[in-house]
Amino acid sequence: MKKFLGLAAALTMTACTSQGPNPNEVAAEAAQQYYHYLLQGNYSAFVDGHFQQDSIPSTYRSQLIDNAKMFMAQQKEEHGGLKEVTKIGAEVDTLKRSGRAFLQLHYGDSTRTKIVVPLVYFKGIWYLE
Repeated sequence: MKKFLGLAAALTMTACTSQGPNPNEVAAEAAQQYYHYLLQGNYSAFVDGHFQQDSIPSTYRSQLIDNAKMFMAQQKEEHGGLKEVTKIGAEVDTLKRSGRAFLQLHYGDSTRTKIVVPLVYFKGIWYLE
């Protein structure tokens, strides 16, 4: 949870620039950070980045963590592991408080894939949907 609060502080600092925040850039950075948690093996921080994660039962949270571990094990077996996550961009609707971030996953076997990550904006933070 401490790393998650660090993410919130970093995003707040990004939002305090002289020209104001670029919502697309902030959303893309948030999505990239959540996937960096996954890449680092910090599965609980990845799960905590999901919207309303605090209202799910602990048994379901444990299953989500196990699913993240299994996903990374599968990527290692099929592609030599997930090695890097880069942001491509994001499209957000500030009125609806939702958006989509576009990330590129780089694998150990030199392949790449692009993914779309749905996001929700709540109380000043972008969460995975």
